[in-house]
Amino acid sequence: MRRWLITGGAGFIGSNFVRYTLGHYPEDTVVVLDKLTYAGNRENLRDLGGDRRLRFVQGDIADPGVARSLIQGCDVVVNFAAESHVDRSIVDPTAFLQTNVIGTQVLLDAAVRATPRPIFVQISTDEVYGSTDGEPFREDSSLKPNSQYAASKAAADLLVRAYKSTFNLYSVITRSSNNYGPYQFPEKFIPLAITNAIQNEPIPLYGDGLQIRDWLHVEDNCRAIDQVIECHEQKSQDHTEIFNIGGGHDAEVTNKYVLETILKILDKPLSLIQYVPDRPGHDRRYAISTEKLQRKSRWAPTHRFENSLRNTVEWYRTHESWWRPLKARAAPHWLRMKKGTPCAS
Repeated sequence: MRRWLITGGAGFIGSNFVRYTLGHYPEDTVVVLDKLTYAGNRENLRDLGGDRRLRFVQGDIADPGVARSLIQGCDVVVNFAAESHVDRSIVDPTAFLQTNVIGTQVLLDAAVRATPRPIFVQISTDEVYGSTDGEPFREDSSLKPNSQYAASKAAADLLVRAYKSTFNLYSVITRSSNNYGPYQFPEKFIPLAITNAIQNEPIPLYGDGLQIRDWLHVEDNCRAIDQVIECHEQKSQDHTEIFNIGGGHDAEVTNKYVLETILKILDKPLSLIQYVPDRPGHDRRYAISTEKLQRKSRWAPTHRFENSLRNTVEWYRTHESWWRPLKARAAPHWLRMKKGTPCAS
C-alpha cells in the first residue's frame, strides 16, 4: 500500500495518471495538488469524485508550507505540475520559471526533509534536447532547449540531478514526446485542430507545416511512468535515472499530416488550414530513442497513431460540454491567436 502525491493532477497528463493509478492499485491512496490555473480543471477528475482513496488539494507547488505538509508520509511524488505551452512561454516566461523551476525546487526541498524520503519522479519533456536532423536523442544527449518553456524544464531536470548528488534523494526523470488523448486543454495542437474543425473555424499552422513530432498517447505515457517507478523502487541507483518515452516510428509525422488526417476523419475541407508565419525558435524535428526504457522494463507503446487519433477525435466530438467552456474561458488568448500568434506544437 502506497501513498502518492501527484502534483498537477487536474491537468491533462496528470489526471490521466491519477485515473491510471487508482485503477491499477486498489490499495493505494492518492493526494492531488493542483493550483487550478487556466489548464487545471476539476472536471478532469469528476468521474473519480466518489473514490475515497482520492483527496484533492488546491494549492501551489511553490508554496513551501503546502509542499512540506503534503509530501510528509508519501511514498511517491510525481511532479506533473508545470506551465507547458511554448507560445505562452514566449509571451510571459516569468510564470514558467516560477512554476517549473522554483516550484520544482520547493518540492525537492520538501522531499529531502520528509521522513521517510519519497521516490521523486520529475515529468519532463523531449523538448529539452532541442531539434534534431539526425539520430533520435538518447538520455545522455546534450540539453539544447530552444524555447523558454524547454529551458525551464531543462533547469528543473538539472535541479533534480543536483538534489540527488547533494542529498542522495532517490529520483527519476521521464522525458516524453508530444502527448495526445482525452482531457488535453484545447489550446494544444491536436485538440485545437479538432475543436476548431468541429466549429468550422480556421486551424492555424506554423510555417510550411513540415515540422516533425513523435506523438505519444497519454495512456502509453502513464504506463511507462508506472513501469519506471516499479523498476526502480529499490532506490539502488547511483545517479538520477532518466528515461525517454516516445510513441514509436509510426507516430513520427509532420504537423501538416496531423491536420490533414483530422480533417479527413471529420470530413472537413483542407481549406480550414490557415498557414501563418513560423514562431521564433520553432524546433524542426523531435525524435527520441526509447531503447533504454524498453530494455529495462516490460513497456512498449500499444497505441497506433492513426487509430488512436481517430479515437481522440471521437472523444472530443462526444465531450463538447467539457471543452466548449474552456475555449470560452480562454477567449483573450484565442483573440491573439486569430491575429497571427497561433497555438501549435
